[in-house]
Amino acid sequence: MAYLQPDKPDKIYLPAIRAAKEKGEKLVCLTAYDYPTARIVDEAGVDLILVGDSIGNVIYGYGNTIPVSLEEIESATVAVKRATERAMVISDLPYGTYHLSQKETVKNALQLMKHGGAEAIKLEGGKNRVKLVKRLVDEEIPVVAHIGLTPQSVYKLGGYRVQGRTAEQAKRLIEDAQSLEEAGAFAIVLELVPREVAEIITKEVKISTIGIGAGAGCDIQVLVLHDLLGMTFGRQPRFVRKYADLRQIMTESIQTWTNDVKNGNYPNESESYGLTDEAKAELENLLK
Repeated sequence: MAYLQPDKPDKIYLPAIRAAKEKGEKLVCLTAYDYPTARIVDEAGVDLILVGDSIGNVIYGYGNTIPVSLEEIESATVAVKRATERAMVISDLPYGTYHLSQKETVKNALQLMKHGGAEAIKLEGGKNRVKLVKRLVDEEIPVVAHIGLTPQSVYKLGGYRVQGRTAEQAKRLIEDAQSLEEAGAFAIVLELVPREVAEIITKEVKISTIGIGAGAGCDIQVLVLHDLLGMTFGRQPRFVRKYADLRQIMTESIQTWTNDVKNGNYPNESESYGLTDEAKAELENLLK
């Protein structure tokens, strides 16, 4: 397959993630959906790359992640895997691809791994996904679970709100995490969870917690790349720290180029190709 290549000596696989947890060493995860950004992310030293269903929001402009298809995730995974040498590539199972049956779920997960090149898959849900996670792990498919705010449940939750704020809700999240660990998940995303709850879960489970809007106590931090680089629109959650404003840089660059074209300043002679003197003379004779 085109995306296969020799591993780097420090290639991230499950043992490296487990070892980092044991040592108390923090890891980082970013999203990517195409070759150039995945290559930049990988070369920057990011440990895990998530081909997330957030592709629906930041690439396709959907209002939420519900419309994202398996084919869209698979296509993005192929591009990301081709660009990646060190980071572990994890792909989301989109809404509707793990809801019908265990057999259908395994088939879809295998498609992302066999044809997309994913090295692990992620799915949303707590205790209700335990049997499914166990089945996937039994089929030798590495699984990342996802609890707290689960964006694919946005209609059920009634919006994007912090989860686990009451003692009862927090206890349920802790139990979800413990159950998912027992089922064989090697990591759990904690999204929009109070930091105190995330810290308890991180201490209670031996597998890695991946935090997004869950405080600094998690083993791994993840962000949507477009949020980090300032390439999104509208109000951002409080946990998003913008490290660059590429939207502004891109806008100014495009406007400058547009003005150069309209004013005749682009392209100049050094940015275009010319004929040799001999060819010019020959052409002049031909045109007489």
